[in-house]
Amino acid sequence: QVQFVESGGGLVQPGGSLRLSCAASTSIFSIYAMGWYRQAPGKQRELVAGINNNGYTNYRGSVKGRFTVSRDNAKNTVYLQMNSLKPEDTAVYYCNAASSTLDWTPNPRSWGQGTQVTVSS
Repeated sequence: QVQFVESGGGLVQPGGSLRLSCAASTSIFSIYAMGWYRQAPGKQRELVAGINNNGYTNYRGSVKGRFTVSRDNAKNTVYLQMNSLKPEDTAVYYCNAASSTLDWTPNPRSWGQGTQVTVSS
């Protein structure tokens, strides 16, 4: 079972930037779609951004134009570049394999620890 380790989170001021990394325990070449998800306390986990092996990307409306998702299959790593961060972006961010680019359903057995992103002045 593939496992993921997220890193790169931290405390940042509004308008700042962070780059999150997701390292997979195995090759991601065979994983068709990968997604970034986030969860704030008392709130449901939600898809933030996704990417498939053909370069197709999908973004939540609230982050479109600010976040960029990318993947490096040779390094078995997925990235999320976050710019112009807002307080409402505060959450624990997770990466996971996604079922398809139609619904982006994550693999329930592959959740990692996540990385905390806090946007505050």
